[in-house]
Amino acid sequence: MSEPRGSERDPRLDLFRGLANWAIFLDHVPNNAIAWMTTRNYGFSDAADLFVFISGYTVAFIYSKTMVAKGFVVAAISILARAWQLYVAHIVLFVFYIAAIGYVAQRYDHAHLLDEFNIRRLIADPIEFLKHGLLLEFKPLNLDVLPLYIVLMATFPPILWLLVRSPNVALAMSFVGYTAARTFDWNLASYPDGTWYFNPFAWQFLFAIGAWVSLDRSGMVDRLIRSRGAFWLALLYLLFSLVVTLAARFGFAGELPTPVADIFIPNDKTNLAPYRILHFLALALVVARLASRSASFLRLAVMRPALICGERSLEVFCAGIFLAFVATFLIELVSASLAFQLLVSVAGIVTMTAVAHYRTWIRSIGSSSSARSWRTV
Repeated sequence: MSEPRGSERDPRLDLFRGLANWAIFLDHVPNNAIAWMTTRNYGFSDAADLFVFISGYTVAFIYSKTMVAKGFVVAAISILARAWQLYVAHIVLFVFYIAAIGYVAQRYDHAHLLDEFNIRRLIADPIEFLKHGLLLEFKPLNLDVLPLYIVLMATFPPILWLLVRSPNVALAMSFVGYTAARTFDWNLASYPDGTWYFNPFAWQFLFAIGAWVSLDRSGMVDRLIRSRGAFWLALLYLLFSLVVTLAARFGFAGELPTPVADIFIPNDKTNLAPYRILHFLALALVVARLASRSASFLRLAVMRPALICGERSLEVFCAGIFLAFVATFLIELVSASLAFQLLVSVAGIVTMTAVAHYRTWIRSIGSSSSARSWRTV
């Protein structure tokens, strides 16, 4: 059986998961100039890809140990229990989110928010839409990531069983499913129409890649990271992605060669285009080569806010989704100036960090002084 690569917590995972939460918050605020700091503007992949990859890595890291030590049944029950926690968190966020949008729309006479955040029809027929919300079929704007992760977690036990025994076979089967989904347009239906924004049949492949990397005992990942050829190829692909993405962002897509524009524009996020996966893996390879898990900068005080947001990722993610709506409303109500956008963006990140500190403090009450456990989201 394969076991996780290493036994110590990798601070890079927490750092980049925290940064991904910040980026998701910034990207969810429309017309926010501060969002130009996030990676989605400079390449094919974005914070969602990072979030899913790290989630797959940490889930495999944790529950493969449980499976080896206590058996498949215990590991499967633990995974499903975690999926249930995620589901409960999503429903709580769903209810508060809808209530807040409805209140603001009514209190400040901003009825357009009902359309902008996709809840007008819910207000007209609450019972039917709430039922489909509980079934993860109806999702207001920006509430797409947690349903994806719930589905990936709930279906992970048999994949973990195969990953522990034969990681390469498990990854190959995941790739087959990914290819079939893109070929035959497999996706889950949304209510009242359309399909899931994050196609779980496609995004499961990136989740599986993360899981495979965490369980790799062949040394292939380490060899790729150390390879100068792979490093320079990754840099060239990142540069190509930068040029194409900026051309699309600034309206110069027509200046690109027709085959390039046809393949890469628009960026297919729903079905996780192969070039998104390659871009993320190239970026991950470069980062892993330049910043080892023992890098001294990871211990700097300035990194602590992002690290703790990664450690308390679920709570911070939910807070970020809610705060993105608050930020959107404040920018619209008060000012759309760059200074106010900066103020709202910084205040949101500070609030998310405060939530992470609070949750860490609450969890520390009555707990032992043992090392902190890995988190799965």
